[in-house]
Amino acid sequence: MAQASEAKVPVSEKIPFNAEISRVLHLMIHSLYTNKDIFLRELVSNASDACDKLRYLALSDQSLMQGDGELRITLRLDEKARMIEVRDNGIGMNREDLIAHLGTIAKSGTGEFLEQISTQGGAPDANLIGQFGVGFYSSFIVADEVEVFSRKAGEEQAWVWRSEGLGEFTVDEAPARPRGTSIVLRLREEAKEYLDKFKLSHIVETYSDHIAFPIYLEVAGEDDEPQRLNEGSALWARSKAEITPEQYQEFYRHVAHSPDDPWLTIHNTVEGKLSYTNLLFIPSMKPFDLFHPERRRRVKLYVKRVFISDENVDLIPPYLRFLRGVIDSQDLPLNISRETLQDNPLLHQIRESLTSRVLGDLKKKVEADPEGFLRFWNHFGPVLKEGLCEATSPRDKLLEICRFDSTHGSASVSLSEYVSRMKEGQEEIYYLTGDTLEAMRRSPLLEGFAERGIEVLLFHDHVDDFWVSVVHEYKGKKLKSITRSNIDLDKFGAAEDASEAPNDTTAADAIAGLVSLLKQTFGEEIKDVRTTRKLRDTPACLAVDEYDMDMRMERFLLEHRQLPRRSAKILEINPSHPLIGAMATRVATGASTSEIEDAAYLLLDQAKIVEGETINDPAAFARRLSRFMEKGISS
Repeated sequence: MAQASEAKVPVSEKIPFNAEISRVLHLMIHSLYTNKDIFLRELVSNASDACDKLRYLALSDQSLMQGDGELRITLRLDEKARMIEVRDNGIGMNREDLIAHLGTIAKSGTGEFLEQISTQGGAPDANLIGQFGVGFYSSFIVADEVEVFSRKAGEEQAWVWRSEGLGEFTVDEAPARPRGTSIVLRLREEAKEYLDKFKLSHIVETYSDHIAFPIYLEVAGEDDEPQRLNEGSALWARSKAEITPEQYQEFYRHVAHSPDDPWLTIHNTVEGKLSYTNLLFIPSMKPFDLFHPERRRRVKLYVKRVFISDENVDLIPPYLRFLRGVIDSQDLPLNISRETLQDNPLLHQIRESLTSRVLGDLKKKVEADPEGFLRFWNHFGPVLKEGLCEATSPRDKLLEICRFDSTHGSASVSLSEYVSRMKEGQEEIYYLTGDTLEAMRRSPLLEGFAERGIEVLLFHDHVDDFWVSVVHEYKGKKLKSITRSNIDLDKFGAAEDASEAPNDTTAADAIAGLVSLLKQTFGEEIKDVRTTRKLRDTPACLAVDEYDMDMRMERFLLEHRQLPRRSAKILEINPSHPLIGAMATRVATGASTSEIEDAAYLLLDQAKIVEGETINDPAAFARRLSRFMEKGISS
């Protein structure tokens, strides 16, 4: 049978890696790494995943395990051939799988991986490998040639993938072989230290002792029975008192495929009407797919220690998708299907219980380690705030741990801190949304608030535009954007320059005349023209009515073609500004309409530019500006 199979092997087809993978391989092979041991950890983790997948699929199709029911991982060492083999009898791969999994990395992940490498001057730390899902390619750190033999469970044909890591690979039919995958590494001369069986044993015991499947070591030329290297018990099933920080750390790296240390470990057993164990970790670095459009969740579900799935099972809400780890339920049926999982009421109960637990532990972390929590918030705050947009989320608990930038200082603040500093008579929490924090701090809309010592929150994440449209208050205090036109700052006292405002009847009439002329000049282009106390050093700004859409949200929807056109805005003018005073005087003394019209449109276009709005006629703006500059220089 083997000879017949060999006779059908076609001429090898060379398939190029995509450009990004070629760059990754080049960096791995030609850069210096601080920890080459990572290659074995990654290959053993991949083998464990393959066994997990087969064990799950075999719950509904026992024939997949036919002929070999004991799942295991075997390392084979051949010093003379300078070869290490990592073999499993898991799910295996066919030709399409080999090309898809070993010839392609998710483009977004690879791109970010390469971008982060470039910021380090092109010499990456090997620990970056796990973070970006390129674990298999770490083989080329120690090997100058890699072969992957594999036969998928339920199929007869075996395949072999080969590459020297130089830009291309081949996939051919292979002679008959057992189910599973065998990765053969031909070691480089400088990596011969890994031909020491004691070193391999130490690496496995250090990094993979928690792997649920037995890991054996075979040495070519030795007649001894294969040596088992790992304890193989489910770490989450042990008592917390028995687990060392190092064991938690390595288990995290295994389930998260990430090189960093966990920022927070949440290990609990719940018993009663609902019984389950959770071992969850919050990373100390952002996973590369954190903002993937599918909002994928990476927590593994086990039932009575049998792996079921890790593909978007609804165990945790999407806004907690940065969590990594496992949940083991005692109440779900062992043969539950993935389709049934999505509508299982027990799963919804576990989700609510876990969400409450995680948010509660985050609240404790806020109180115990405020600085550490701010580091966490900088990584995952935008994701957590997505929960504020969901009607079923515990918004009150989320708001308690949210942190925001503020005009009060450089440190992020909580809503509770903001409320404690509110002015006497202040009933609203004022905020401003924008694209960057630096630009927002320079916004002219803040001038009147700063003059009166009124704090304003600065929202600069994209998700802020959405949650403020559904969360309207906090502890009875309404949230209000300072882009709204109906804000009365005079109730908080006069600003320092209030004496410059037109208090006499003549000046007030002149301002009213200017407002009337501006309305007539702009027509339907502007919804209204009003005076404001929000400004000090700026003559005018744009604003929206109380129930109109925020300008930044409108721009977002226009960019995505969700709105047919821009809405008309309100132009607010600062009656204390010298320019507005001069314009009002010219109107009152009968200045020419064309002169005032030029100044009016320059005023409006200036307000649009400051707010990030589009100017209707840039050419007309340039002509008007040139005429005014000419007059200014010649006078």
